[in-house]
Amino acid sequence: MTKLAAGTTALAFAVAPGVASAQVDEETGPVAYANAAAAKVGEGENAGTLVTETQKSPLKAGESRLSQDRILLPKDDGEKNAIGPNYLVHLGKYDPAHSPYPEGVASRDHNVVATLKDNNVPTATAETNYALQDTSIGGHSDLENTLVVLSGAKTSVECAGSDKVTGTTTAEKLWVRNADGELVEEKVPAAGGEVKLTDLPFGAPRDTDAKVGVEDPAKTRSDLTVRPISEFDSLLRQDQWRKGELNAAAGWLVEVVTRVKDKDDKVIEEVPSRYVLGGVSCSIPENFKPSEPQSSTPQVPTKIPAGAITPEHTDGGVSPLGLSLLGGGLLLGTGAVLTLRRRPAPAERKS
Repeated sequence: MTKLAAGTTALAFAVAPGVASAQVDEETGPVAYANAAAAKVGEGENAGTLVTETQKSPLKAGESRLSQDRILLPKDDGEKNAIGPNYLVHLGKYDPAHSPYPEGVASRDHNVVATLKDNNVPTATAETNYALQDTSIGGHSDLENTLVVLSGAKTSVECAGSDKVTGTTTAEKLWVRNADGELVEEKVPAAGGEVKLTDLPFGAPRDTDAKVGVEDPAKTRSDLTVRPISEFDSLLRQDQWRKGELNAAAGWLVEVVTRVKDKDDKVIEEVPSRYVLGGVSCSIPENFKPSEPQSSTPQVPTKIPAGAITPEHTDGGVSPLGLSLLGGGLLLGTGAVLTLRRRPAPAERKS
């Protein structure tokens, strides 16, 4: 989890004016969170984590909605330093001349929102079309670099009472790139299910340090798993994203385990990566009961800024924790060792 400073953003929205309602308790009261996408690449000291802007429900009736400015992860060099430059997650909106989606998947705005209803019930929703790319494949088009597509994906949670804590994770269609290098449609897994493919012809989100060995991209292979999640602890989240006594969670989890190989077919590094798409949650106290519906004055939406834990190269030591601005959030540096470099001759992966 990333340690980020909580923040607010003055996004415009409307709530019917009236007598101001009492606000819920910020530490223990009902709350909901919604996140478009988050990623963790590597493990231990070599891990990098990036969580996009998380929406938090207001303390009075109202909503907090993700700005349409966020259409990609990672979106800039600072975020690429955290999780590597090779993988991109598209969040629905795209240039028609450079679509990462199969034919028929239209460009669209995402809908990522955390809400406190007028009866103090917290809800959250994240819906859009997701596309995960490996840009180092070297495809002749954006679509040829696409690994996974979830179209019509929707995750939602509602915590309406001790016996009404629910979460759902759905999608209309799923495509994955198979061992033959073809993007094929798969059955969308239901709760408790998964789609798993092995020995796929693509690499890791970040490049391998030359000190570890020299990768042969044509021999590197990855295993891929796509499944819905409902466990709160499976989410990738900031520290400010809290849980309560009763919780509901939902999201799509994409896991990739890459075996980086050299020219002699020897594994020189194994790189695990996790992407949580549409992570949402809501939490309430055990004794929570919805209040009578009441009007509220407009509330300023709450946003936990985007931020990352970034692996940094150090000369044999652990550097002090560093803070620097990263868009609207914070970039937190750790002392992990990682040197990013361009993957050599990416086009060699194509057979």
